[in-house]
Amino acid sequence: MSYQAMHTAASGMEANMFRLDNIANNIANAGTTAFKSQRVNFEDLFYETLKVPGTPDSQGILTPVGVQVGLGTKVQSTELNFTQGALEQTGQNLDVAIVGEGFFRVQNGVETLYTRAGDLTINSEGTLVIASADRGRPLDDGIVVPADAQQIAVSADGIVTALLPGQTEATNLGQIQLARFINPQGLLQKGENLYQESAASGPPLIGNPNLEGLGSLRQGFLEQSNVEPVRELVDLIKTQRNVELNSQVLQAGDTMLQLLAQLRPF
Repeated sequence: MSYQAMHTAASGMEANMFRLDNIANNIANAGTTAFKSQRVNFEDLFYETLKVPGTPDSQGILTPVGVQVGLGTKVQSTELNFTQGALEQTGQNLDVAIVGEGFFRVQNGVETLYTRAGDLTINSEGTLVIASADRGRPLDDGIVVPADAQQIAVSADGIVTALLPGQTEATNLGQIQLARFINPQGLLQKGENLYQESAASGPPLIGNPNLEGLGSLRQGFLEQSNVEPVRELVDLIKTQRNVELNSQVLQAGDTMLQLLAQLRPF
């Protein structure tokens, strides 16, 4: 019946509107530091089976195909794309990009969150923190920079040093460690460039940069968003066309129902 086609088309419109929301978020964050784009995956719904494939007919011959009709689509999952974003040179000593796999660990109250954004700064207490519009979140490494420190440097393997007054050699201030996950796509997005561990991501594997599969650090650079504007625009056009096609199915179903309602018995 045409009403079933209308419900099926409606599921397609709903799923594609969700995809449109995702595309809008990707495009809006094309300039966000270390932002990772997200993809929407669909899956088909249940099938109404009128004849199971292989059912014997009246002569006992097995039918090669069955009779089934699908009932639409739904969003299966949203999948993060953790490919490396381009590096932009900023010239700022406290801007640090991760080249390769890994996340900075930051304190958020009693919990630890994770980020790829390395726009570091120093708070009023001298603690090295991740810059934030609301408040700086300290790195979990607990690195404190003296107020009179000069020439702060971050090595590729995460060692933070600074030149202190009266000294000719740089002083080691601490070690920045990174975390990686068996399934980073399972991380929970918290906003503000932050991710949270989940049962799907598995526990963090913590280590020094350049060791145990972790990437290296690059001072004076920031990782840019990995959003590809051209691909997003192509997906936008495809999504718009899919919504239009499903709307046409809805209109056709409505027209057929009107024709059926106008039929008169002979």
